[in-house]
Amino acid sequence: MSARPAARTKLSDPGPIAAYKTVLRDCIDRRPAGMRARIAVALGKHKSFVSQLTNPIYPMPVPARHLSTIFEICHFSAEERKSFLKAYTAAHPARAANPDSDDQGLHPRRKVLSLEMPVLRDQRKQRALENLVRQFVERIAELVE
Repeated sequence: MSARPAARTKLSDPGPIAAYKTVLRDCIDRRPAGMRARIAVALGKHKSFVSQLTNPIYPMPVPARHLSTIFEICHFSAEERKSFLKAYTAAHPARAANPDSDDQGLHPRRKVLSLEMPVLRDQRKQRALENLVRQFVERIAELVE
């Protein structure tokens, strides 16, 4: 008997949310290190939030508004995206009822843009600066639409 526990626990009946989270986790695990941190930055969330999104054990669903950002950052292949969306649609059939909806991640509503910013000594000020830039961009986008 091995002294090391299994790297991943298999659930007997993972459920529909766990099914697409498993696809998401496996795709991210094949990417370079730091992918969860990059997703967290792009979503404006903490890394622990992304860990919960990608862990099939947690029943928290992946919000549809985050799908296009996740697809873009992780560079999902067409097959990975198809597999994920099939499982996602099975878990959330109401989303499939409106195929023209931008919420499904099929038509990105956001684009990730990397921006070089100064690193401040005070973390509170750093977060405030980053939030200010994020809000500024969102306001500009509202004016342009």
